[in-house]
This record gives sequence, C-alpha cells and structure tokens, in this order.
Amino acid sequence: MTGTRNTDDLWIRRYHPAGPGAPKLVVLPHAGGSGTFFFPMAKALAPGIEVLAVQYPGRQDRHAEKLIESVAELADQLLPVLRSQLDGPFALFGHSMGATLSFELARRLEAEGLVAEALFPSARPAPSRHRENCTVHLGTDEELIAELRSLSGTNDQVLGNEELLRMTLPAVRGDYKAAETYRYHPGPKLKSAVYAMIGDQDPMVTEEEARAWAEHTEGPFTLDVYRGGHFYLVDHQPAILKSLADRLTPA
Repeated sequence: MTGTRNTDDLWIRRYHPAGPGAPKLVVLPHAGGSGTFFFPMAKALAPGIEVLAVQYPGRQDRHAEKLIESVAELADQLLPVLRSQLDGPFALFGHSMGATLSFELARRLEAEGLVAEALFPSARPAPSRHRENCTVHLGTDEELIAELRSLSGTNDQVLGNEELLRMTLPAVRGDYKAAETYRYHPGPKLKSAVYAMIGDQDPMVTEEEARAWAEHTEGPFTLDVYRGGHFYLVDHQPAILKSLADRLTPA
C-alpha cells in the first residue's frame, strides 16, 4: 500500500452509489471472500439501497497487508470506519464468517447508539452455538483446498489455477482461523430485527443452529430456508434480493 488512500477507502467498496437518504446495506464476505463477491447484489439493489461491500486485508488490492485472524479484531478495526459511514438507516448482511462478524459489529454499533434496521446472517450458526473440533485452519494446503472445493464457493478460475490458488490460501486460512476460534461472550440482546438465511443442504449449519439466532435479539426474527448448500445464495439471488429490498425499503 502506498499510504495515500484513507482507511475508509481500504475497507469499503461502493460499486453502485445510491441517492441521498437511501438505506445502506453493509455486506461482509465469507472466509476467503472479497468485496467483489457482492458486486451483483450492489448492482441489483441500486439506486434504492446502497451496498457498502467490506474488503478484508490480505486479498486483491489489500494482498500485501497483514491478515487479521480474529473476528473481534476485525470488528474493532471496522467499527470506526462504519461509524463515519452510517449517517442514516442501515442494515448488516454477512455470509458465513461474515455473519458472525456482522453480529459483533452490530453489538459494537449499538453500544454507541447506532442500531441497525436489520441483521441478515447467512449460512452460519448463531453465535451461541459453538461447534467443537473445527480445525480446518490447522490442516495442510491440500486439505484446505479440498474444503474449498466441497463448499463450491470459490471461483473455478481460481481453483483451476494452481499459482493463483496458492496465493489465496494464506487469506483463506487466516479467515478460517478467525471463524473457527471465535467464541461468543454473553451480553445484551440486539435491538435489531434478525432475518437469518440458510441452505437446506449446507453442512456448515443446521436449521436448529440457525434458529438459535432468535436468542440474540429483542426484535423480530425469521429464518428463510432455501434449497442448496453453503452458497445457496448464488442460485437464489432474485428471491434474496427481494427479501432484502422488502425489509429495507420504506413502503
């Protein structure tokens, strides 16, 4: 990094800016993912909703930066960035690891008086539902690659390019470490509505684990179950976009 870009520009991608007063949707990628994963969502929701796609360190244009291997540290570093961006109605959408990060961010924002209209956790057990023996981040490169292939969320061009794949593995491993070593610490329930989403064939989350998100909010809760695996949202984008728009756009 040259040091000429400000912190907000490093963390936030605005692919399709919206008009004044439009609600903002902060989207948080999965382990190994980048902000560009949400480019289609940003395009589809504009101009009624402005998508702020988060870019984690260690990938794409931030590849030279030190990785952050803790959900808490990610949330702590993102907090001041979002504090300066969220000047009106907003919501948080996180997929997989991003769902856990969205929860920790919502907690921190609420502590400062910034309450999200909604939290959309996707493909992730509730924070209080810890799975034992999650050690993918400790495996060999080959085991990590096998995990990526099994979840079908990594671009085929990356999986088919050995050199490119090896370049992305440190970020993937660091994100898996963040996700797998996360531990929930009890605290006040969120005031935000929570609208959870999962795929019915996702090995990473059961329906019972997803329904437990209801325990973390004083507001409304729903669980939408789609047909598919961990990346069900790719095949059901129109339905998911409608759900987001219906819940964020004033009648």
